[in-house]
Amino acid sequence: MSIFQLHQGTIPMLVSLPHDGTALPESLAARMTPTAQRVPDTDWHVARLYAFARTMGASVIVPKYSRYVVDLNRPPDDISLYPGQNTTGLCPSVQFSGEPVYREGQTPAPDEIAARVETYWRPYHEALRDELERIRALHGRVLLWEGHSIRGEVPFLFDGRLPDFNVGTAGGASCAAAVQQRIAAVLEAQSGYDFVLNGRFKGGYITRHYGDPAHGIGAVQLEISQRIYMDEATFAWDEAKSAAAQTVIQSLIEAALG
Repeated sequence: MSIFQLHQGTIPMLVSLPHDGTALPESLAARMTPTAQRVPDTDWHVARLYAFARTMGASVIVPKYSRYVVDLNRPPDDISLYPGQNTTGLCPSVQFSGEPVYREGQTPAPDEIAARVETYWRPYHEALRDELERIRALHGRVLLWEGHSIRGEVPFLFDGRLPDFNVGTAGGASCAAAVQQRIAAVLEAQSGYDFVLNGRFKGGYITRHYGDPAHGIGAVQLEISQRIYMDEATFAWDEAKSAAAQTVIQSLIEAALG
């Protein structure tokens, strides 16, 4: 069963897009509510948005299955990454809207969650870890870039309007200070988008777990508001908006690579 695609590149960079997948096993979809079957909490089109990274020579890993099957950016023990705040879990039972993912009585039991971790979560992380090690062995360093997107207003998760660009470095722990400074400089030099560093989204499990700048692995999460590259209501790609956003994202990546 193919659960992800890995493109191996030639530069010291791996782009991970853990919430790009939309597939649902038929037996699982049948247990979900009609709204959840549309997988609305997908990081829509991020593989397309980051297509330029392959051209640059980056490695890229993209899952097939939806975060509703298992959230690849959550720890396998499902400990909350944002204590005291609303969030969704390893195998989400609540949508970002606050609506249920499952029909009544169909929420997965602990043994099913454990099975999903083994089937979907662990292979992705093994491949991610192996690719980081391959790149580091070749170049002596590697930048792990976590590409994410979310609706700009999600009252269940955060108050008000999310900035256009949300950079997370686990409070500066997941990458070298110079990397964060170069990213901040790019954002400060442009005027088309607002931004925040280590705001509501400081970096998920992947950024926090794999970022190890002392040993040559820097990790950065970029969470962008979907309004800057698509129609949030219909999930449709917007060519003009996305082209403008891609220009800034590529500048951020180039700055981070140094």
